[in-house]
Amino acid sequence: MKDLTIRLAIADDHQIVIDGLCAALKNFPFLSVVATHTNGIALLESLKINPVDILLTDVMMPGISGLELAVAVRKNFPSVKIIALSMSGSGLLVEEMIQKAAIEGYLLKHCGIEELTTAIQKVFQGERYFQETVLDELSKYNLLKGEITAVRLTSREKEIIALMEKDCGNKQIADSLFISVRTVETHRKNIFRKTGTNNLLSLVKWAYERKIL
Repeated sequence: MKDLTIRLAIADDHQIVIDGLCAALKNFPFLSVVATHTNGIALLESLKINPVDILLTDVMMPGISGLELAVAVRKNFPSVKIIALSMSGSGLLVEEMIQKAAIEGYLLKHCGIEELTTAIQKVFQGERYFQETVLDELSKYNLLKGEITAVRLTSREKEIIALMEKDCGNKQIADSLFISVRTVETHRKNIFRKTGTNNLLSLVKWAYERKIL
C-alpha cells in the first residue's frame, strides 16, 4: 500500500467505539479516517462533501440502522465500498446486508486490528472479506432456512420439481398431473419463490442438496 491512501468513514452510535477505531487506525499510514459520525443521516450528508473509499458501519444503530445506511450509500454513492462492523454476526443480519446492500465485508467488533486492516485492504482492492465466524453463522442460517423452506413445499410442488428435473415442459407437467397449464405456472412461481432460486439448474441443485430429488 506504499504511496496509497485509503479514505475511510466510520458510522457507529457509540463515540467510544469511533475513538478506539481512530486511535488504532492511526498506526497505519495508508489509512485516513476522513469522516466519523454517530448517526447515519449525518454520515450521508458528510459523504456529499467528503468522498471516501470505504465505509465502516455498525449494523444496529438507533434512527437509521446500519442496513438502511448501507442501502442508501449503495444507491447514492455507489463507488463507496461497505464493511459492516457489528457485535452480532447472526446469519439473518449478514444475509440482509449482503442481499439488500451488497456489502463487501462483515466483521465482528471483537476482531483484531490486523484482521480489520487486512479486510480494508482486500475490499479496497476489489475483493470481499467476511470473518470466518460470520461465514459460519451465515452457513448455519442458510441451511436452517433451506430446511424450513423444504418443509413448506407441498406434495404437489415436490411432484412438479421432480418433473421439471426430467426437463418436462409446462404442458407435459399439466397432462401428467391432470391440472391446467396455468396451475402449473402458478406452482412454478411459488416453487422458485420458496426455494430462493431463479432457474432450473439452481432449483435442481437446491432439491438434491435437501434430498427432495
